[in-house]
Amino acid sequence: MPWITFMKEVIRENKTTGALGPSSKALAKAVTTIADLPSAGIIVEYGSGEGVFTEAIQRKMNGGSFFMALEVNPVLVAATKKRCPGVNVIHGGAQHTAKYLREAGYDHCDVIVSGLPWSRFSDTLQDEILEATYQVLRPGGRFVTFAYAFSPLFKPGRRFFKGKLPATFPGVERIGPIWKNMPPCHVYVGVKQA
Repeated sequence: MPWITFMKEVIRENKTTGALGPSSKALAKAVTTIADLPSAGIIVEYGSGEGVFTEAIQRKMNGGSFFMALEVNPVLVAATKKRCPGVNVIHGGAQHTAKYLREAGYDHCDVIVSGLPWSRFSDTLQDEILEATYQVLRPGGRFVTFAYAFSPLFKPGRRFFKGKLPATFPGVERIGPIWKNMPPCHVYVGVKQA
């Protein structure tokens, strides 16, 4: 997808598509390595965007694993499907993950990789998605998300990364920054307690 097309979607859908540009392959590589995908049987991606992470997940996951990607922007759903044929890309929100997993025959997942723009979301939407995330992860399951290094400086980002995320996943680990992304990002990892 051309950069200008991606940026049009960011501007047009600025409450749900919050990137300052497409994620770098270096960030996708770092996040998918941290997610430990080869050991996961059921993988969910939040916010596939144009498919940079989807492609990296597809490359690193175990061949017998189930993988689905969720995206609310129909233009980006089409871009991901074109880039990653064969991946189950669903046009829907992360707060409905349990429903989509049930429809696929599963009641939990092992890993969630999120590219969602948490600092763009309302307090209520942050809560809905975080609650859905915690509910569908199996005990010991990993939630891996990332944010621009400056995101926690603003109120919605601070509310999520310094408040809600560690309250839901005690002992959240922050990794980075990943410098080979513009802007640089931190990666956050939460593990569901048994």
